[in-house]
Amino acid sequence: MKTLMTGNEAIARGVYEYGVSVAAAYPGTPSTEILENIAKYPEVYSQWSPNEKVAMEVGIGAAIAGARAIVAMKMVGVNVAADPLFTVAYTGTRAGLVLVSADDPGMHSSQNEQDNRLYAAFAKIPLLEPSNSQEAKDMVGLAMDISEAFDTPVMIRITTRIAHSQSLVELNDPLERQVKTFERNPRKYVMLPANGRARRLVVEERMHKLADYTETVAVNYMELQDLTIGIITSGISYQYVKEALPTASILKLGLTNPLPSGLIKEFAAKVDKLYVVEELEPYMEKEVRLLGINVIGKELFPPYGELSVRMVSEKISGQPGITVAPAFDSPIRPPVMCPGCPHRGMFFTLKQLKLIVSGDIGCYTLGAMAPLEAMDTTICMGASISAGLGMIKAHPEMAENMVAVIGDSTFLHSGITGLMDVVYNGANLTTIILDNSITAMTGHQENPSTGKTLMGQPAPQVDFVALCKALGVKRITEVDPFDLARVKETIKTEVAVPEPSVIIARRPCALIIKNTEKPLQVQDCNGCKMCLKLGCPAISFDQENKTAQVDQAQCTGCGVCINVCKFNALRKAGDDNAKNN
Repeated sequence: MKTLMTGNEAIARGVYEYGVSVAAAYPGTPSTEILENIAKYPEVYSQWSPNEKVAMEVGIGAAIAGARAIVAMKMVGVNVAADPLFTVAYTGTRAGLVLVSADDPGMHSSQNEQDNRLYAAFAKIPLLEPSNSQEAKDMVGLAMDISEAFDTPVMIRITTRIAHSQSLVELNDPLERQVKTFERNPRKYVMLPANGRARRLVVEERMHKLADYTETVAVNYMELQDLTIGIITSGISYQYVKEALPTASILKLGLTNPLPSGLIKEFAAKVDKLYVVEELEPYMEKEVRLLGINVIGKELFPPYGELSVRMVSEKISGQPGITVAPAFDSPIRPPVMCPGCPHRGMFFTLKQLKLIVSGDIGCYTLGAMAPLEAMDTTICMGASISAGLGMIKAHPEMAENMVAVIGDSTFLHSGITGLMDVVYNGANLTTIILDNSITAMTGHQENPSTGKTLMGQPAPQVDFVALCKALGVKRITEVDPFDLARVKETIKTEVAVPEPSVIIARRPCALIIKNTEKPLQVQDCNGCKMCLKLGCPAISFDQENKTAQVDQAQCTGCGVCINVCKFNALRKAGDDNAKNN
């Protein structure tokens, strides 16, 4: 039976069909749905880990113990997981181990644009690149077979278009899940320097064997047609080439580390003009040039952003590709926090206080956007606290005018050690933990503070107050982020105190609670536009009547705008005696 599946769904199906027993990940677009779909197969144990390094180590442990394991993350997550990844490339495993890296060309939802094919080459591990959902499923099985045959972890590299695009997938019955017995082998798995030096030689021997294997593996093949143009490509770029240049000859590579040098030379000898079409870095192009082959690549295509059918057609054939014009010009919709978001009032207050804000990754990063504009830095997951510490050590006086802001899931991901560092090294930094009871930015995944696992089982909840106390923080205050007056006074107090402090702003994400409040109403508005400074999508301004308006369909009745309005024009339905603020 065939069915439409996204690449992420297809990978999950592959996990089910090819005997994987353990799956771990930290959510991150565009990889998140892999684990969410694996969780639908109860035969596979699946979990959200606090961060990608932990997820990688869980997968490594399972594979060393004898169970096929898969770990998934977005490309920047591999940065976090790189330490165990590079070491397991030396140790190898007892059962198959696969890492799915979901890259994000074009930075649709990422803070940078990195090409993780280079990680596979750097770590000296095999790399597979599917070009559609069927291949995404099949390559899970191939990756497991390669992993076990060559005693190595294997990376499957997908991109946003593969992760989220749908194509037909043939469904098969699952293999029987077999978990091998654990075998003690300290010389293989204990990476003391002496053992590491011996395993380093094994890695080189393995790469030589893989170099022979990649010449004949079925996922590397030629499509010979018009020999005047030859194109080497892989992944989603293959689909662009096929649509833009349907008669061109193609060397389609599915196993791209190591690259099949013999197959490349054979293909190059058959065509008149050779191109490499690949997104981001000239990864394959450089290797082809090292073979002494003339090839055209990044002279035509940029080393950043996504490619397209139109770009491939224009650059190679000189003909404009087919484009579908939009039916109408849609208005620009910049990203904003949702109506009723508990973070909105916090950033409004931070802007009022004119504080320097060391920010982090999450929904609250939108606090940097107009009209709030209340965030000064965002580096990576967990960096808000550590960067804040560095800023204060560079300029001690900044402690009197600065806070670090981090979400609950991000704090558990990589903020705990930063806060420990603040206490240990005596920084007068106030850290604000925005606890909305979920991992919201990636679609409401559970985390160790929510009381539930990925598989829906009840779990202990992290106590943030107790955790911060255990780290050595003496001043910890909990606030309701909708109570703007208390939030403002608490921040002013804690920033002025010459010691580390933590403010926990606790209120659930507006999208996961059933709001029983009625939408707000506008009465006797004088048009001051103060409420617009909140940036709430439910509030707009009627230019003709010079009054604020509340969209009854969007408004959650959170009441933050009531706190902002100076003239009692915003009020809850039936509340004629609302207090002025």
